[in-house]
Amino acid sequence: MRETEDRKLHILGAIVEDYVATREPVGSKSLLERHELGVSAATVRNDMSLLEEEGLIHQPHTSAGRVPTDKGYRTFVDHVATIKPLSAPERRAIRALLEDAGDVEDLLARTVRLLAQLTQQVAMVQYPARRQARIRHVELVKVADSLLLVVLILESGRVDQRTVPVMAGRPAEYYAALRDHLNRVVAGREVTDLTAPLGDYLESLPPPERPAAAEVAETLVALAASRAEDRIMMAGTSNIARSAQDFARDVEPLLDVLEEQLVLLRLFTEMHVSPGAVEVRIGSELEDRALHSTAVVGAGYGAGSHLAILGPRRMDYVTGISTVQAIARYVSRYLE
Repeated sequence: MRETEDRKLHILGAIVEDYVATREPVGSKSLLERHELGVSAATVRNDMSLLEEEGLIHQPHTSAGRVPTDKGYRTFVDHVATIKPLSAPERRAIRALLEDAGDVEDLLARTVRLLAQLTQQVAMVQYPARRQARIRHVELVKVADSLLLVVLILESGRVDQRTVPVMAGRPAEYYAALRDHLNRVVAGREVTDLTAPLGDYLESLPPPERPAAAEVAETLVALAASRAEDRIMMAGTSNIARSAQDFARDVEPLLDVLEEQLVLLRLFTEMHVSPGAVEVRIGSELEDRALHSTAVVGAGYGAGSHLAILGPRRMDYVTGISTVQAIARYVSRYLE
């Protein structure tokens, strides 16, 4: 039984390898010609039938061979793909390119260009979480009976402010006291870390006091969000054009997603890989429908920060995983 399972996985690996290389459905005859499987044609055909019954491959049309399904790619990644270390020249090239980076911005720009070049996919890197600005002080100034100036001062010295309508009838002394309470809650926190503590603070207030305080808290969160360094740097978008056949009608929604970045930011937020570890998501495993024709290979390179490649489900996973993992480790090292 174990021998049969191993053989089926070997055949699945050969199908994935050939389909990635040729973009053509794979038949039993071509498998036997290209790979030393050590079994008869009848055995290969039988195993391919079993793989199809298990939902790992399918026949796109009657006269064609077989192509991997999302489940097939997942099985390949989890049980078949062997991560190959980068060659010595590749490692030297990565070190040489990244070591010359002048600052974090330059390092990230070099990283995405290198990832896109080595994998021929779209490369993305999330800005380091530690770049998030911290809050020094909040000031509240009542400028009219129903208007309040909310001022957010960051530790960098940057000042953002917004005038907002508020409930009438609250005296200036109320907002002075609220300012003191809010500063105790948010001073020193990163701009991306306000929602939970402010929510806890509002919950601690007597119910009649919450609406007025909530108006100010919501404005603070909005001001802070405008200063968040929650951004993505990207390279290799033109590689989508080279794989246009793989995306069919999905290419326009995919390009929209890449341009807007909000979906990609959410994708990075959902990743929970530690620095150097790799996570692969394939097709329908990605929540947004615009990404269902794609696969993402991502890795952590710092606390809460990630880099990734995005391409067709028919991507070279072995090269992608090896390259993403290696570059994530190099970037982690340079940011230490």
